[in-house]
Amino acid sequence: MMKRFMSIWFPHLITDWYTVRHRELAGVPLIFTIKSRGRLLITAANAEAERQGVCAGMVAADAKAIMPGLQVVDEIPGQAERLLRAIGDWCIRFTPCVAIDMPDGLVLDISGCAQLWGGEQEYLKDIVAKLGKRGYDIKVAIAGTIGTAWAVARFGHSAQIIEPGAQVDALLRLPPAALRLEPLVLDRLRKLGFQRAESFIGIKRSALRRRFGEGLLLRLDQALGKEPEVIVPLQHIAPYEERLPCMDPIRTAAGIEIAIQTLLEMLCKRLKGEEKGIRTAMLKCYRIDGQVVQAEISTNKATRNTSHLFRLFELKVPGIEPALGIELFTLEATKAEDIDAAQEALWTVEGCGLGDTDLAELLDRIAG
Repeated sequence: MMKRFMSIWFPHLITDWYTVRHRELAGVPLIFTIKSRGRLLITAANAEAERQGVCAGMVAADAKAIMPGLQVVDEIPGQAERLLRAIGDWCIRFTPCVAIDMPDGLVLDISGCAQLWGGEQEYLKDIVAKLGKRGYDIKVAIAGTIGTAWAVARFGHSAQIIEPGAQVDALLRLPPAALRLEPLVLDRLRKLGFQRAESFIGIKRSALRRRFGEGLLLRLDQALGKEPEVIVPLQHIAPYEERLPCMDPIRTAAGIEIAIQTLLEMLCKRLKGEEKGIRTAMLKCYRIDGQVVQAEISTNKATRNTSHLFRLFELKVPGIEPALGIELFTLEATKAEDIDAAQEALWTVEGCGLGDTDLAELLDRIAG
């Protein structure tokens, strides 16, 4: 599978979060500050403050002289990481592989996911729209490497989706800072007049190594896909899990049942190829309001009989409250065991098999 990554940048993460909780501050210049050596230094500024020349790193007193009506809030230690973790957990709706990119971003491995939205363009638009509704101003880019996606999200001016193999063209016009280089290396590049990546990307590697060290070559190779780069997901990626995103939120029992049936068929088909069956399975329903509703079933013997498994889940449907709607269903075989054809046949014996509704209900109660 061709690898694809999305970088999400929150240029005003903390101030956006604070404004969502204090609606009266919408449109008001706002900064967060921390005390350092007897002075208040700005650690974050919202878009309104930045438009008037205020930015992180400034002394708060100087900023207030520019804008007397500036709102000042004390920095909350660790809040940025907590926010990114919470937003990352919410992004499980779009991919099972989400990682924090401190101090103000997320990285999503979206390989194979965008097709469920009809393509990367619709996938990107949906994420931007939903995070926008939650009050966050974001910049997003999709590329074949983490490095290029990161660079375009923060320094790109037009294309948000970089086609496979087009990393070089995407990076040429961007500044050296787009390569995630150390401040010392950036300072050396600036002093030598290298304003864009195109001015040094074609220089011999030996010369670049001698002047700027291995760090520049590593970041360049990662962005171009010549050197692998891995991320540490926020959540464990289950070995046997299927996902079903919904273009329109599901609010009815009938819709939930259709989703369960679809997921069971997908999961059992996959398990059949590995000669395994389900002993326990967990259904998770991700609602629009951010809540996750769960339902679990278990069987006495491993099975891939979708009819029987559906009957067990069907008993759980009345307890699944969709509220405003469910936008993602996941089904995980939390316990899977080897199974052979003779064992599977036991589930379909005429008259006394486990397809019998009463027996299925009894087994469900015992398992619960």
